[in-house]
Amino acid sequence: MAGVSDKARFYLERAAPELRVFEEKEIFSKVRPLPPRRRSPSQPTLLTPTPSQQDEIRSLVTKRSDYEHLILAPGTKPTDFLSYIAWERSLDRLRAKRARRLNLHSTSQSSSSHASHARTFGIFERAVLKHPGSVPLWHAYLDFAAHAKASKRWRRIAARALRLHPADAGLWVVAGRRAAQAGDMERARGHFLRGCRFCVGKEELWLEYARCEMEWLVRVEGKMAGKGVRAGVNPVEAVKATEVVGEGDVIRFEEEEDSEGEDGELMLPDPDAGGGKARPKVFDEEAARKMEQSPALGGAIPMAIFGVARKQPFFGPAAAEAFFDVFAGFAGLSSQGKIVQHVLDAMEELFPNHPCTCSCRVRQPLIGVDVRTAAFPKALRESLARLRAGMERTDDGKALAEKMVAWVDGLLQTEGLDAAIKTVLEHTKRSLEESATTV
Repeated sequence: MAGVSDKARFYLERAAPELRVFEEKEIFSKVRPLPPRRRSPSQPTLLTPTPSQQDEIRSLVTKRSDYEHLILAPGTKPTDFLSYIAWERSLDRLRAKRARRLNLHSTSQSSSSHASHARTFGIFERAVLKHPGSVPLWHAYLDFAAHAKASKRWRRIAARALRLHPADAGLWVVAGRRAAQAGDMERARGHFLRGCRFCVGKEELWLEYARCEMEWLVRVEGKMAGKGVRAGVNPVEAVKATEVVGEGDVIRFEEEEDSEGEDGELMLPDPDAGGGKARPKVFDEEAARKMEQSPALGGAIPMAIFGVARKQPFFGPAAAEAFFDVFAGFAGLSSQGKIVQHVLDAMEELFPNHPCTCSCRVRQPLIGVDVRTAAFPKALRESLARLRAGMERTDDGKALAEKMVAWVDGLLQTEGLDAAIKTVLEHTKRSLEESATTV
């Protein structure tokens, strides 16, 4: 079996051609020239290199050799691989910066960038093969693949990571959000639902699933209102168009068979195979009407997620308040009020006097209300009345006072707040701080 030095030499020799290109194009030189200097007026000009005039290529080889020996030695840690990768990426950024300054051809820059990405992918592969149980390493691998815009590779990496770590909620969140950003909500829901089955006790996964559904509702309402839709395009068709996804943007855990002919060649669909018959409309008026009346557009999916989360072992007052905060963050959504009220009703039923419930009850009137509108003072008056009632009925006045102080601080930092309203809020904050110290 080859030793550490032999393996390190093998990987260093693979990077040698790229270093020669760097030297030829003077991106990294052997000795960087400095202006001549004189020791004294009577002495000749000195052209000997100073300690700062070092061999850049040799320095790169030495540093890379140190990292290779480090990660190939027994007892290496995932952080060693991450340090090596961070150095490689910083080197690539320096190379790109110097190439732009030298006005090198874009083709040479692209080839160097591809070589750097390939080498970094190789280091990541060696890292996850040596430390398959390191979840942060898999997350870093996925982040780099997304940064490099390697969609198909990202899909394969995510599938491997999820097979090895099905109980990690963060990986399921990354996979679901990636599919949602690509426009494939059906597959995003599949990832989130599968993750919820594996991660029953992980609150953050359920919250991200609810947030993803709320973001989808915002996009759908925008399309239905005609925002971002070209003139003459049916809004319903525009909504469906947002769910068209590229092949490389999704994760498939099973191999799908391609449509092939008798000779093994791919068969494309024939657009005229209908025998000359007129093809029906994809969306007629009846389909459009049904879609507009769909319960999903009224917030049924986020409320269903919350309803199932109520039955999970992690559910409690803090988890319910976290759902309330997620739903409260989508101002302008037509179904927001109904969803928030649904969560608050459940909290009133299960934890009527808990500080989390009282906090949500106090904040509800101001949800979706702009501070610069005439409706804000009226809503604030209602919130302060609920605050006084909540301080009397809550089980833990100190905890509620601390929550409300943080909430008032957020309101005071809002730009465009009226001076009179700011005075009222500052007085309320002082009263809450006194209540927190006396309770």
